[in-house]
Amino acid sequence: HNLLNAMVETGVDAHLVHLGTMGVYGYSSVGAAIPEGYLPVGIETLAGKRVDQEILYPANPGSVYHMTKCLDQLLFQFYAKNDGVRITDLHQGIVWGTHTRETRMHEQLVNRFDYDGDYGTVLNRFLIQAAIGYPLTVHGTGGQTRAFIHIQDSVRCIELALASAPKAGERVKIFNQMTETHRVRDLAELVSEITGAQVAYLPNPRKEAPENDLVVRNEQFLDLGLKPTTLAEGLLSEVVDVAKKFAYRVDRSRIPALSAWTRDIAPTLDADPEGRRLKRVS
Repeated sequence: HNLLNAMVETGVDAHLVHLGTMGVYGYSSVGAAIPEGYLPVGIETLAGKRVDQEILYPANPGSVYHMTKCLDQLLFQFYAKNDGVRITDLHQGIVWGTHTRETRMHEQLVNRFDYDGDYGTVLNRFLIQAAIGYPLTVHGTGGQTRAFIHIQDSVRCIELALASAPKAGERVKIFNQMTETHRVRDLAELVSEITGAQVAYLPNPRKEAPENDLVVRNEQFLDLGLKPTTLAEGLLSEVVDVAKKFAYRVDRSRIPALSAWTRDIAPTLDADPEGRRLKRVS
């Protein structure tokens, strides 16, 4: 809000591009593809006639982080309508991969690689676990389906969005910035096949549906020329070039996911997936 208000007060004619999340849609199975931001609906008037509209897709956040992104998109809608601010909102999937063409030019340009239980993305965690001989920890049934995008494609999408700005007075332009979807247990099996790592199923620290389908529309970026990098194409190089190369820097104690999303979940968590702690004998 502070940024949007500053843009209005200063009169700067800037195009705001927001890197958001697919999580604003929620992760429940709806039986239909999730559109890019806007949902066509038919409203019956008092006269019995049908009026067609496009509304912002109903928000269904599953975490406080996702809730903040839902609040952001309401602010975007207001400032675009009220003040003509030009805004693009990118609903991004989970980013995987560490290198872009630019970062490969020098090893000191390598991107961060979060693998810990609190901030590490699921694929990064699996890759590090495999590299250090740690079991691939799948939480719950592993039936959670999520959207993914390679970091090179993420950068390309931002470039495409910047070149395709809405005009002043137009509604917020929303893109689904993702290229494929996978179930968590399928990702674990894929990494296991490549590396030989074992898979361990643990209690889930999150409050979420144990299984969900996720079908997402992303035609806008494809129509603008995005050519996706898939997991099948790039995963092996991530294992070799990043996970194994930097395995010596991993702090094993940071790997378990111990931040429970509700108080009643906390007592169920497994703080010692490797079984390394000494047990009482009496």
